[in-house]
Amino acid sequence: MRLFDLKQDVAVVIGATGALGGAIAEGLAEAGARVAVLGRNAEKGEERVLRINQAGGNARFFSVDASKRGSLAIAHEQVIREFGSPTVLVNAAGGNDPRVTVTPERKFEEVGLEDWLTNFDLNLVGGALLPCQEFGPGMCERQRGSIINIASVSAHLPLSRVVAYSAAKAAVLNLSQFLAREWAKNGVRVNTITPGFFPAEQNRALLFQADGTPTARSQSIYNHTPMNRFGNANELAGAAIFLASHAASSFITGTDIRVDGGFLSQTI
Repeated sequence: MRLFDLKQDVAVVIGATGALGGAIAEGLAEAGARVAVLGRNAEKGEERVLRINQAGGNARFFSVDASKRGSLAIAHEQVIREFGSPTVLVNAAGGNDPRVTVTPERKFEEVGLEDWLTNFDLNLVGGALLPCQEFGPGMCERQRGSIINIASVSAHLPLSRVVAYSAAKAAVLNLSQFLAREWAKNGVRVNTITPGFFPAEQNRALLFQADGTPTARSQSIYNHTPMNRFGNANELAGAAIFLASHAASSFITGTDIRVDGGFLSQTI
């Protein structure tokens, strides 16, 4: 038995057009899975597919708006026609909407409800809820599946400024535990990965000055991270491969794996 062989798996990675989801998609492909790269940005999606296929993997891009059930259903059908029924689902779409960021100039009570709901649509509804509703039942029928939702350290300890993002990611954790309990009898495992701080396009301006030097916020993160550095996107792939593999993690569900350099273990 090979613990980390995914050659029999079809993996759907929503948000694989981004840095973290893309690294996970590449890792799953390297382990042998046929990978469906799902996202809204076709150019970035095709770039990710090219990287995977040039490295010897098997991937294809499918356009999707994960906040719309109809769009997910169309993509689901396309994946089945191309690769077969999915056995792995990774929900890596999401991010913080700057309109809901609390700052000294913009207080918590000044953030409008519409902006809150937009953030929840991005991180909870499209980031976990609707994809699980679309892909989960088929996995339950086939009695095989691994769903991996991407949470955040801010789901455990709400960070300053990103209040709506933190609340939405906390809901992702709760939803994942609910589904783990509900679908365990159907052979479907549901777990989460909690990334620490990984520089990406959406947060680079907050973490680095124009000349590449760290901002004060970056220094605060370093000070709170025992490993004293940011994570590399590729460091998420191992956790995803482990949770995707039935052989390696068949008795694991409802669990959160923290890939955070020790951030959540740090106190004073």
